[in-house]
Amino acid sequence: MSIEMIQALAEIEKERGIPKTVLIEAIKSALNTAYKKNFGTTQNVSVEFSEMSGDVKVFSQKKVVAEEDLEDSRLEISIEEAKELYPECKIEDMVFVEATPERFGRIAAQTAKQVVIQKLREAERSLIYEEYLEREGEIVTGTVQRIEAKTVFISLGRTEGMMLSSDQIAGERYEVGQRLKAYIYEVKNTPKGPNIFLSRSHPYFLRRLFELEVPEIYNGIVEIRAIAREAGARSKISVNSFDENVDSVGACVGPRGLRVQNIVSELGGEKIDIIKYDSDPEQFIANALSPSRVVAVYINDEEKIATVIVPDYQLSLAIGKEGQNARLAAKLTGWKVDIKSEQQFAEESGHYEDDYPIEDELEDAIEENADISYDEDSEDELEETESDA
Repeated sequence: MSIEMIQALAEIEKERGIPKTVLIEAIKSALNTAYKKNFGTTQNVSVEFSEMSGDVKVFSQKKVVAEEDLEDSRLEISIEEAKELYPECKIEDMVFVEATPERFGRIAAQTAKQVVIQKLREAERSLIYEEYLEREGEIVTGTVQRIEAKTVFISLGRTEGMMLSSDQIAGERYEVGQRLKAYIYEVKNTPKGPNIFLSRSHPYFLRRLFELEVPEIYNGIVEIRAIAREAGARSKISVNSFDENVDSVGACVGPRGLRVQNIVSELGGEKIDIIKYDSDPEQFIANALSPSRVVAVYINDEEKIATVIVPDYQLSLAIGKEGQNARLAAKLTGWKVDIKSEQQFAEESGHYEDDYPIEDELEDAIEENADISYDEDSEDELEETESDA
């Protein structure tokens, strides 16, 4: 090696931020291994790398013995030879003697090159890991690079992320070269580099989309209280405003529904119910079951169960297809929801409509706080249930 190598190490330290001392120590360690591998020795050797000139020398540790006791010149040195190098040495001392092979310079240069390349790769991986660790919880845009065993690998520029089958939206199809957005939910560091896990089905993907699309959420005027999502099918999101002059639901919907329509388009047509949050659990549960109308809500605080009474002709709408509407409402509110029609409730309890312990104000509030539901099928389903009735 030469002075050019030292200059190259200095440039790497300046441009890539890898300390030159770290590189030199790594080169020394690699040279020790390379010497033993290429020269098949078990000697105790030390490879020295000059930080000034770039020269490489190999020193072998030997035991000082009397001339007549010398048996193995690889491990021992006579006292006469040792004194030429170390005048103060004596028998039984351990000394280092230069043993640099003639062709070791070429091996040293190749080894140093490999070490530097490896260190650069490690540094690059470390920088990428730190960068994306800080971006955990954000949305990124990438290009589908390849698809292997249902796992989609997405190019993010200097690295790639992976989207497992469980993180994909049901029914979505991905093609190589397709650009899409995804949510970073976990970043792991591995010996082969960082693993960046992406998701389009995560509830927080929906949260971040609303934060990007709705300025009032980004600025903290409107907050997202809870999200219940069945990716690819339907989501419910409850929102609350800190400013009485700002309508939380209206802000999320946007002018002519533009804001929420942009999010629905990004999610491939997933239906989104925007629910107004209410601190009163009865009112909140009633809101959460929209688009169904709610007649009354009975709550059991101890068991966290809510019995909800709906009109007979809207029972199927309140429950939803395969129980989806009721299931999402339960997830959103944190209450177990038991839905009954007026007739069912009357038959089981003996209570009739005039007996419902629900005040006129609550009925008015349910109508007033009804959410805006982006579900094209709701109207048709409502018409069907009304005609059946």
